[in-house]
Amino acid sequence: MKLLPFITLFIIFSLNMFAQSNSDVPTVTFDEFIIQLSKDSSIIILDVRTPAELQGPLGRIEKAINIPVQELPERINELNPYKDKKIYIICRTQNRSFASSQFLNRNGFNTVCVIGGMTEYHNKTNSK
Repeated sequence: MKLLPFITLFIIFSLNMFAQSNSDVPTVTFDEFIIQLSKDSSIIILDVRTPAELQGPLGRIEKAINIPVQELPERINELNPYKDKKIYIICRTQNRSFASSQFLNRNGFNTVCVIGGMTEYHNKTNSK
């Protein structure tokens, strides 16, 4: 029974890789995300990478909430305090954040997928 959320999320993730261009999931470019982050320090950021990835070379955004995509179905209630806010979702590139956005939007959340993810964040913030 515990495998059902993982299987469901895996199927969603697999199908989403092929459906991203035809989706209604709101997205922002990385540059738009950085502008929003500089304007509003209270925005909610959800990083859906694994804890090991947070320690890796791409780093992390300090204020981001971390719930790995594979744990999202069982930990969704942790996001209830932010249900009335826009949640920016980020991962390494954008595939997991896209699947997470779809999942959360179907469950009553207001999310935005950050295109380019932490790969672009790392490249742009380290090129200065």
